[in-house]
Amino acid sequence: MQVILTCAAVIGLAIGIAALIRHLASDPLADVHAYYDAGARLNANLPLYSQPAGTDDAAFYRYPPLLAILFRPLALLPFEAAAAIWMALLLAATAATIYRLPGGRIRWLAAGMLAMPILWTLAVGQAQALVTLLLAIGSPLGVAMAGHLKLTPWLAGIYWLARRDRGALLRLAGWTVLLTVVQLALAPQATLDYIGFPSLMQVGAVINLSPYGISPVLWLVFVVGLAAFAWRLAPTRWGWAAAVALAVLASPRLLAYQLASLLAVFGGPRDAAPGTKRGVG
Repeated sequence: MQVILTCAAVIGLAIGIAALIRHLASDPLADVHAYYDAGARLNANLPLYSQPAGTDDAAFYRYPPLLAILFRPLALLPFEAAAAIWMALLLAATAATIYRLPGGRIRWLAAGMLAMPILWTLAVGQAQALVTLLLAIGSPLGVAMAGHLKLTPWLAGIYWLARRDRGALLRLAGWTVLLTVVQLALAPQATLDYIGFPSLMQVGAVINLSPYGISPVLWLVFVVGLAAFAWRLAPTRWGWAAAVALAVLASPRLLAYQLASLLAVFGGPRDAAPGTKRGVG
């Protein structure tokens, strides 16, 4: 088995390097441009979600306002400086995620097998690297922040819901509300505009790994099945892995780079069974 996993990691790394070279040649830092432009629109008091780009275009900003708010100070800098700071943050987040994985060969095997989505994420400057770290941390605050960057990470909360962990659920709800209030205070119109903005019409014509690309009904059955699986496994040592799988794979617009967040299945809360003492995070 070790030989098979090692071969899979080596092959994954080779594919990842090829993907990195391809995206650096074709669309380097494409998503950084989208975030930078979103922050610039907020700085100029322009509508955040009124944009000419099509939903398949990298320039289309589809996320909650928090990411654009975080980019406002960067958008005051020349793009090259802003991109350098952002990429340093993503590299640090990726390194921190790998560091949180179990020691020994597991972390390197996992990183190797997921090298393609990881390196694609870095090539285009995708915020998925931050989502991955936040899910790997596995705290209510981390999930709340990840949910405000992308929507589906909130589904990881099924882990605490199925375990009837009221304290963690209350913290998740509290952090989610607090971050929403912060968004409303810092970008009131954008926060209000985002209500009702996300829609399945934004899935677009992309290379979609989600069953939604085949059939919306198939996708719904798939998500319900994943949720049931995550609920069943929540009390076990595999509970967080199942919750992360749900949070990643439930997206109706599932691009390959999003699979980088499957690294977080090896992270999560330190407790392994219901009733274990938890932290305050």
